[in-house]
Amino acid sequence: MGGTIDEEVRGGPNALLLPYSHAAGYTACERTTIVAAADVVEENLERVCSKWNIPKRYTDYREMIEKEAPDILSVATRPGNHAEITTFAAEHGVKGIYCDKPLCASMEEADAMVEICEKNRVKFNLGTQRRYTPGYIKMREIVKSGEIGERRSVIARASGGALWGYTHAADMLLFFSGDSEVEYVQGSVDVEDSDFEDNRTEIDPTVVMGYVKFTNGTHGVSVPGSAYEFEVACTDGVVKSLNNGNQFQLRRRTEASGGLEHVDFPDYERKSGTVGCIEDIVDAIDRGRETQGNIYLARMSTEITFGIVDSQRQKGARVSMPMQNRGLYLGRW
Repeated sequence: MGGTIDEEVRGGPNALLLPYSHAAGYTACERTTIVAAADVVEENLERVCSKWNIPKRYTDYREMIEKEAPDILSVATRPGNHAEITTFAAEHGVKGIYCDKPLCASMEEADAMVEICEKNRVKFNLGTQRRYTPGYIKMREIVKSGEIGERRSVIARASGGALWGYTHAADMLLFFSGDSEVEYVQGSVDVEDSDFEDNRTEIDPTVVMGYVKFTNGTHGVSVPGSAYEFEVACTDGVVKSLNNGNQFQLRRRTEASGGLEHVDFPDYERKSGTVGCIEDIVDAIDRGRETQGNIYLARMSTEITFGIVDSQRQKGARVSMPMQNRGLYLGRW
C-alpha cells in the first residue's frame, strides 16, 4: 500500500481504484510532493523511492520525521506499530496523518491514538478508501436526501480477517448509517475458544457474521461475500454497490405498482479514493476542520470490529458500546 500495490490491481476488476498506493496518491495530488520515505527493509525502500522519484530515504522513521519535518505522514506498516508511529509523529509537528487500515491491534491503542491526535490537533484519515470515493458518497447522499424513504438497514457482504478485511465492512456500515453512534454489536467469528485465554489471539480471525445496532435506529448486518458489496434498505427504496464499487444500483417505490423499480443511478465523478483521502487531509489542514475519516470515526469503526470479536469470546453475547475489554489484542504483528 505504500508504493507498489498499483501493479497488483492494474488491468483487473479493481483498476478503478487507481491511483491506489499512498505514493501514487500523493504524486497525483496537485497539492502534495513526496519529500522522503522510510522502510526497515532497504531493498523495498530503494525500489519504492526509485519508482516514485522520492529524493530522501531513511531506515528509521523517527530520523525522517525529525530531519524532514513533513506536513503529512503516511503510515503503511502492519498495524502493530501504528499507535507508536502516530504518537511520535503527532509529538514532532506532523499536521496530518494518513494511516492505512487497520487502525491498530487493540482498543487501548486506539484510545491512545485519539488522545495524541486530539492533544496535538492532528488531522487524521484512516485508509478505508470507499469513504472518500464519489460513487459511495453519492449512495449516502441518496439515502440522506430522503428520496427513498427512511433508512432501515445497511447490509455488507465482505470476507476476510477482522482487522485485515472486515475493517472495510465496519467502516461502510458506519458510513451508511450516517456515522451514528453504536448501541451494541453482536457476532460470530472463526476462532478457537482457547485462543482467547490470554486476551490476545494468535491470528487475525475471520468475521462470519456481524450485527450492529446504531443509536439512530439503523440495523447493520454483515455476511460473507465474494466481493465487497453494500446495500442500504429504506422504506421506499434500495440503493446498493456491486462488484466492489464497479457498478451502483438504485430501486425506488412507484405509485403504479407499489413495488420497487429500477431507476438510473445518478452520474458521479470517477475518482480514486486514495486521492480523495489525501485531498481531504490537505483541505482539513487548510481550513482547520475535521477530516471525513477522522480519528474518532476510525476508532468507532475499529470498535465495531473488536466488539464483534469480543462477542464471540463471550459466546455470542451482545457487547455494549463503548466495549469494556479494551485490552483485547488481535493477531501477531
